[in-house]
Amino acid sequence: MDGVVLDEDFIRSAGASEPSARARMLAAKWRREEPEPQPWRSDEPPAGWFFSKARRRRWRRK
Repeated sequence: MDGVVLDEDFIRSAGASEPSARARMLAAKWRREEPEPQPWRSDEPPAGWFFSKARRRRWRRK
């Protein structure tokens, strides 16, 4: 270890980050099987999330 010189060029050329565990997991999964294409915005509303009847009733009361 005494012969190793950690100069600025060596430090700056080193990789600063690595992919997260989630990114590595998805990359491995996508290598095995390609992901299905997903629309950026689908035409259908989310299942009961925003357009629910309870939400509509609450909106009319105000």
